[in-house]
Amino acid sequence: MARAGHLAGRRARSARAAGALTVVGALALAACGSGGGGSTDADGEATDLECSTESVADEQWKAAEPREFSLLWTDWADYPITDSWEFFDEIEKRTNVKLKLTNIPFSDHEEKRSLLISAGDAPQIIPLIYTGEEQQFAASGAVVPLSDYADYMPNFKKYTEEWDLVDMVDDLRQEDGKYYMTPGLHEVSVPMFSVIIRKDVFDEVGAPVPETWEDMQKGLELIKAKYPDSTPLADGFEGGAITNYAAHAFGTVAGWGFGDGAWWDEEAGEFVYAGTTDGYKDMLTYFNGLTEKGLLDTESFTAADSGGGTVTEKVASEKVFAASGGSWTVQEFATALDAAGVTDYELVQIAPPGGPAGQMVEPRNFWNGFMLTADAAKDENFCDLLHFTDWLYYNPEARELIQWGVEGTHYTKDAEGKYTLNPEYTLKQLNLNPSGTIDLKKDLGFANDVLTGSTESIELKTSYNTPAYVEYIEAIQETRTPRDPMPPHPLDEAELEQSSLLGTPLKDTVDTATLAFILGQRDLSEWDDYVSGLEGQGLSGYMDLINGAYERANS
Repeated sequence: MARAGHLAGRRARSARAAGALTVVGALALAACGSGGGGSTDADGEATDLECSTESVADEQWKAAEPREFSLLWTDWADYPITDSWEFFDEIEKRTNVKLKLTNIPFSDHEEKRSLLISAGDAPQIIPLIYTGEEQQFAASGAVVPLSDYADYMPNFKKYTEEWDLVDMVDDLRQEDGKYYMTPGLHEVSVPMFSVIIRKDVFDEVGAPVPETWEDMQKGLELIKAKYPDSTPLADGFEGGAITNYAAHAFGTVAGWGFGDGAWWDEEAGEFVYAGTTDGYKDMLTYFNGLTEKGLLDTESFTAADSGGGTVTEKVASEKVFAASGGSWTVQEFATALDAAGVTDYELVQIAPPGGPAGQMVEPRNFWNGFMLTADAAKDENFCDLLHFTDWLYYNPEARELIQWGVEGTHYTKDAEGKYTLNPEYTLKQLNLNPSGTIDLKKDLGFANDVLTGSTESIELKTSYNTPAYVEYIEAIQETRTPRDPMPPHPLDEAELEQSSLLGTPLKDTVDTATLAFILGQRDLSEWDDYVSGLEGQGLSGYMDLINGAYERANS
């Protein structure tokens, strides 16, 4: 799941230079020294930090003395922090750690986060970090190499091993062999976004639940014949969502998942640029065909929906019968249909349809995790900070607390593992106990967007989702194949800067052309001219950087 996809959904949701290594190594040494017993080994990695208490996987960790650590908190407009939030009080009660927050708005959180880190003004803990985002900060020595301290993170180590994620963590290592963030871990990987369909309408016109994009088109054509005023398929996220989850079935990457644009060509044994591949062209041809037949809501490709917007309104007015979204979107669509007086509908989130490349979905993926800023390593209680973040992100009881609150106070859990909110509490965003008067998220701070969902077992993932979403999870596991991840190709500091200068305008061109091709504003007969234009923007030099980094890492 791509980073932007998650954030947009929640709202509705490489490589070090030697100098950077020297800076971070010095900070690690300073941390050990200030802790009274730290040292570095022959490779300059930190060892023997002084900890106030031992940390053990699956057990409650608590600092021996009160501690205060700082954390960067992103504020969602719909869920502002209030003095009544019990979440932070419960964290302090359990761990003896008080969190000092630096607040930034979601609307421009990435820019403000970068400015704070670059200026050296960022707090110690940086949440909401997705793989790849750490590169620029690691390259400048602004964050700690967490791989040096994995022994102080027993929960992280346990679940990377139990859930078979060790190799994926190793792929996060930068050019110096270290990784600088630890991601959220999921026992099973499920695409957050896919297509939500009005199954009752598909049934009405005699169309089966689409297993492929070809099936989808046939179903949409039948719906269009029955409802001629409709444009039955929509995105609602400026095309970023639907192209992201559809791309894997066409053998490419696109939209939110485009990343650096590098696509591994197994036959050639090298990276090529995804936006120039046959698979990318095939995907554009497919969606352009939907546009020509009046099956695609083109407005949803040019304006973000972000909850309650144009796509939701069109679903309610029965102009759209299939659209991008996540489990929460099902509830938003249902609420809108109820308000419009539509009855006897059935909304189903289906597994992303397959295509020419097979029944493929995104690679098994991590979710957002955290970094620690370089200044954190200077804290005399750095070891306790490591233990605390390990508990917060990877301990099962901590993850349960973040999602559900306090057992007995806010919810009960029966012998079969079923969670039930106590009568006075609700989680309106997920339509859990809607008659409750105290919202677990808005009023108390649990289930918050900064920490919820980062690490989840199967049990936790299914605990707050509807039976329909559990069926969706099972369908993904049983019928879809995760695409193989790309081989690592970490760039060093100079390469990272150069790749940004080249890669940003290249991606801008791809994004503009993608929209134009899909909407029919540019004819697909101009494909070769489009590719030539990318070559004129320095594409060959950009791919030389990527492939050079791959060859270096591979050797």
